[in-house]
Amino acid sequence: MPRPLRVAIVGAGPAGIYAADALLKSETATEPGVSIDLFERLPAPFGLIRYGVAPDHPRIKGIITALHQVLDKPQIRLFGNVDYPNDINLDDLRAFYDAVIFSTGADADRALDIPGIDLEGSYGAADFVSWYDGHPDVARTWPLEAEKVAVLGVGNVALDVARILAKTADELLPTEIPPNVYDGLKANKALEVHVFGRRGPAQAKFSPMELRELDHSPNIEVIVDPEDIDYDEGSIETRRSNKQADMVAKTLENWAIRDTGNRPHKLFLHFFESPTEVVGEDGRVVGLRTERTKLDGTGNVTGTGEFRTWDIQSVYRAVGYLSEELPKLPWDVDSGTVPHEAGRVVEAGEHMQSTYVTGWIKRGPVGLIGHTKGDANETVANLLDDHTNGRLHTPATPAPEAVVDFLEGRNVRYTTWQGWYRLDEAEKALGEPQGRERVKIVDREGMLRASEA
Repeated sequence: MPRPLRVAIVGAGPAGIYAADALLKSETATEPGVSIDLFERLPAPFGLIRYGVAPDHPRIKGIITALHQVLDKPQIRLFGNVDYPNDINLDDLRAFYDAVIFSTGADADRALDIPGIDLEGSYGAADFVSWYDGHPDVARTWPLEAEKVAVLGVGNVALDVARILAKTADELLPTEIPPNVYDGLKANKALEVHVFGRRGPAQAKFSPMELRELDHSPNIEVIVDPEDIDYDEGSIETRRSNKQADMVAKTLENWAIRDTGNRPHKLFLHFFESPTEVVGEDGRVVGLRTERTKLDGTGNVTGTGEFRTWDIQSVYRAVGYLSEELPKLPWDVDSGTVPHEAGRVVEAGEHMQSTYVTGWIKRGPVGLIGHTKGDANETVANLLDDHTNGRLHTPATPAPEAVVDFLEGRNVRYTTWQGWYRLDEAEKALGEPQGRERVKIVDREGMLRASEA
């Protein structure tokens, strides 16, 4: 008797859930159907949206509503708090499933190779994001002693970090931030936040809406130096061909020509400043050294040989995320991704049978959350093509209860989709007395208890 196609997806963030959705929408999902199990190392699903999006961006967090509808489907099961490869590895998964899709994302900081980057007071943006988003595996406190802070990078993560550092704790209190984050931000001493980009306004990677949101806070004065508004032929062409880049440039131009107001916290956006050294004294950050750059006609920049040292006591690098290498899979060190051809994992020039990737582990940490949908569609199309043409392997024990017996036999304390509903209700109950939508439960044990209640 025919059985459903059994697929394991490792990683229950947007990329993994979009892959599950694509499988369900495929023709194969009709007869004999598809059976999908999502494995997530954290007790809760949703990945980057829960632990990578700033708490004052409920509009983006609203994507969870659409993902929720996918996970509600009866063909999908969630196994949270299950770590790959410690709780279950690739060989184990092959025993239970016809195919495995890895969608583990990227949540570490990419390195920045300049002197002093490892000084005390120098941090990765991803680590800070994990702290203020209440990730269960990071410390509960964060040192916020610096009055003048630098953020290196001109992408949306840099904006998020700068905005959280510049806002007051009370501004963020209506969001889902847990008590430890509120207390930490309440003690924040930052009065100036300086964001540095080595190229110009036309090359900034901000989203227009995210950039404009900086100016909405009654406590943040956004300042742009008029001398940083400069374009060459390459920059002008970028503005002509990219509506978002043009909107960002116009916003920056408007800020550059206005008078500086009197809001208490100053947020400076600096362009044409390339960080060359984090300056230290007694092992701590005391400054940032940059080289002034200039456009070369193509939209790229060259150094001018003019250097400046900024009075800074803390530095956050927001120069990109990095994926974690996955055991038993090939790895490209330079790109921080799994080698693949249109989602099919490739090792030594050959497709790894029944093994696929999607999302940032596939293409690198670029683009917005919605872009992972196209990744998922491509990967799933090739998985289904391999299924149709008999190229998938046959699992030894495909029965759905086999993986449950396996996890329970290893005493893995896994959570379920029903457990998420319980955790969700528990967090909403914590927020209700304060008139907040929810208050995040931070520690892993607390999340597990709420899921099991």
